Amino acid sequence: MAYPWPDRHLTRGRPRVTTAGGGLTAARAATHRYSDGVEGIELLVQLGLTSYEAKAYQALLQRGSSTASQVAELSGLPRQRVYDVLAGLVAKGLASARPGQVAGYTATPPNLVIDQLLADRRQALAALEQEAGPVVGRMLAAYQAGSKHTDPLDYIEVVRESQLTARRWDQLQQQARREILVFAKPPYVTPAQANTVGLEVTRRHTTRCVYELDAFADPDFLDGIRRFAAAGEQQRFVAELPLKLAIVDEQMVLFAMSDPAAGPARLTSLVVEHPALARVLKLAFESVWSTAMSYEEASRSVAVGPAGTPDRRGAPSGAGRDA
Repeated sequence: MAYPWPDRHLTRGRPRVTTAGGGLTAARAATHRYSDGVEGIELLVQLGLTSYEAKAYQALLQRGSSTASQVAELSGLPRQRVYDVLAGLVAKGLASARPGQVAGYTATPPNLVIDQLLADRRQALAALEQEAGPVVGRMLAAYQAGSKHTDPLDYIEVVRESQLTARRWDQLQQQARREILVFAKPPYVTPAQANTVGLEVTRRHTTRCVYELDAFADPDFLDGIRRFAAAGEQQRFVAELPLKLAIVDEQMVLFAMSDPAAGPARLTSLVVEHPALARVLKLAFESVWSTAMSYEEASRSVAVGPAGTPDRRGAPSGAGRDA
């Protein structure tokens, strides 16, 4: 590797720098531009020297041979530390010591120093890269295992606006791959007659829905049930459901709770992605399903209701789905 360092002629005074033209004006200009040596010190530190070593080496560059006292004066290093620092530079091959009544120190040419430090850095990086391979493998395994364990609260999504709830319900139906279980309880954000997304999903997957008997009182709603029944949805009826609920593939759960202050018309919906919760709620669904009435039983129950209750036995024998 070549560096644009000028040749140096060591003299008893300051080192004299020669250029191609041999002019001293250019030499003085170059010396002035680099007089503080900040750039050199920063580079040496980046290449692995301590700040004391970098400052001591920079001081050595300013004289052909320097005593420890001169290095301390030029570099600003504490006198009690300068001997250890210079010994370290000599041990690293970045300077040489000249014995005498007062020991003198000479800097190794900068181009050789930079080459050596770069080579040391490359060697250290190569060794680090070799050691990093197995460590990264163990870290990656830990990362992949840890990604499966997150805070349970991360699985909870709160939806308050009815339009957002309807949109989220459409998304959950479209995500279904096997089964959807529903407690259809008013108020409906997407009644059966308007649930076109659910109708398409019903044709592809198993769907079961439990309705309240009040469904017989709404002709439009019964028309929606008729279309879902034709698509293959199974249905049951009960007098009253505990809450609005949907379970998708034993993975996702959507349920709604009424606001005690605002009344049953104001609902807050929760979407929870948690298989354990989904399985527990499916047990509750199966319990209600096992005791609920079929359409024929529900129809007879409505037909023989209190005086004045209309006979709805002409309603279809299937069920639709709402949110």
